[in-house]
Amino acid sequence: MKVIPLGSRVLIKFEEVSEKTSSGLYIPQTAQEKTQIGTVVAVGDDKEKISVKVGDKILYEKYAGTTVTVDGKDMLLVNCKDILAIIE
Repeated sequence: MKVIPLGSRVLIKFEEVSEKTSSGLYIPQTAQEKTQIGTVVAVGDDKEKISVKVGDKILYEKYAGTTVTVDGKDMLLVNCKDILAIIE
């Protein structure tokens, strides 16, 4: 299935959360906090408002967007105004 965002929306793939801390402790999945970092998979057609491109690693607002499942993977569909920064 292919998802093409409309308008000023962006489709984001979640970044994988590490299950292990730097000190070697394992964190159960129920205790892990949702990440706010992801990779842009697709962008809408409103090029004037959207300042990111496919492949950019970004930081987005904590409670932004709608979670969608595409080919068995959870992704996030957000408005471009909910994107806070591009991570380099």
